Amino acid sequence: MFSILKYPSKSNYKLICERPSLDSDSLDTLIKDVFDQVKLTGDEALKSLTLQFDKKQLEQLQYTQREINELANLVPNELKEAIQVAYHNIYKFHDSQKLVEKRIETSPGVICWQKSTAIERVGIYIPGGTAPLFSTILMLAIPAKIAGCKEIVLCTPGDHPALFYAAQLCGVTQMFKLGGAQAIAAMALGTQSVPAVYKIFGPGNQYVTAAKLYANRLGIAIDMPAGPSEVAIFANETSNPAYIASDLLSQAEHGHDSQVVLVSTSENMLNQSIQAVISQLNTLPRKDFAESSLKNSQFILTESTAEAIELLNEYGAEHLILACDDAEEMANSITNAGSIFLGHYTPESAGDYASGTNHTLPTNGFAKAYSGVNLDSFVKKITLQAISKAGLEYIGPSVITMAEAESLQAHANAVKIRLT
Repeated sequence: MFSILKYPSKSNYKLICERPSLDSDSLDTLIKDVFDQVKLTGDEALKSLTLQFDKKQLEQLQYTQREINELANLVPNELKEAIQVAYHNIYKFHDSQKLVEKRIETSPGVICWQKSTAIERVGIYIPGGTAPLFSTILMLAIPAKIAGCKEIVLCTPGDHPALFYAAQLCGVTQMFKLGGAQAIAAMALGTQSVPAVYKIFGPGNQYVTAAKLYANRLGIAIDMPAGPSEVAIFANETSNPAYIASDLLSQAEHGHDSQVVLVSTSENMLNQSIQAVISQLNTLPRKDFAESSLKNSQFILTESTAEAIELLNEYGAEHLILACDDAEEMANSITNAGSIFLGHYTPESAGDYASGTNHTLPTNGFAKAYSGVNLDSFVKKITLQAISKAGLEYIGPSVITMAEAESLQAHANAVKIRLT
C-alpha cells in the first residue's frame, strides 16, 4: 500500500523527497488554445469551453445578487455558526499582519519609510470537484478584504450553498459560474463579463495549475506554484499513533495525487501508526481517495531526531506536524515548511478551517522559497523617501562617487545640480 524505509542514507534524502512533477509542457498546447479562444471571442468562448469540458450549458456567466442570496440562505444555521467562528479567527490573525508605518532617519536629513497599498483587483478560483472548498474562500477573501482590495472576483463551478454564504460574508464583489482553465483565462485576460485581475489565487487540478502558470508567463501575478496537497509528520516514543493516523488520513482523503509522509525515530511508533492507518482507513467515506493517496506515501524510520529534521527540511512540507513533546523547541530547527502544527492537540485540519492561519500554502517543495498566503499577498509595499537640502549635502558626495564609478554621469549630475 505504501513505502516503508528504514534508516535511509542521507545521500538518498533528495530522491526520497521527490514528488510527481506537473508536466506543464504537455498541457501547454491545450492551455494556449483555451487562452487564445478566450482572447478572441470572450464570453462566447467561455460558454463553449464550459460546455466542452464541464458539460454545462451556461446562459449567464455571472451570479446575480439575488441568486447568491437565495443560495446562501440554504446553509443550515449550525454550518453558518461554524463558518462565523472560522471567519472571526482568520480575520483576527490576518488583521494583525498590517504594516505599522515606521519612518527611519538613515542619515541626518534623510527619511525613509514604506506604505502598504492594496492590489486593486484580485481573482479567486475555487474548484468544484468532490469537496466544496468554501473554507478557501475565507482564506483568500478575508485577507483581500482586510488589505482593501476594491474588487474581489470569484470563479467557481461549484454550487454548494456554503460557497455563496462564505462569498457573501467575506465581501466578494463578483461571482462567476466558471471552472477549469477557462476560468483562469477569463480572469487573466478579461472578457465582456469577467474583469481582468492583477493577481490570481486559489487551488485546482493540473489544468488549473497549468493555466495559472501560463497566465503568470503573460505577466499576471499568481499566489504561488502549486501541486497536490501534502503533509509530513514527525513522531517519536511520546507520540499517539491514533492521532498520527487520523492526521495522515485527513490529508490523504484530499485526492488520488495527495502525499503523506511519516518520519519517526521509534520503530514501535512507526508500526503502531501504520496499523492505526489501516484500521481508520476502513471507516472513511472517501476511502478510495485515501487508499490511492497512500500509494504515493512513505513511512520512514531514522536513527536520530537530528536526521529526521534534516530529512524534513529537505522535504519542505506544505503541512508539517511535530506530533511529540517539546514540539516548539524542535520547530526552532525547521527551516522549510508551509505551516507547522505543534504537539498532540494541533491537528492539521484545525489550520485548514478555523485556527486562524491560512491554509493556502506552498506544495511540491516550494516551501523552501515561498511563504503561504498572508496579508502581504494582497498588497504592494511602496517605499518613500524625503531628503532635505542638508540631507542631500550629507549623502550627495557618496552618490556622486558611486554613480561616476558606474559610468552613469547623469545620475551624478542629478545630485551635483542640486548642490551647486
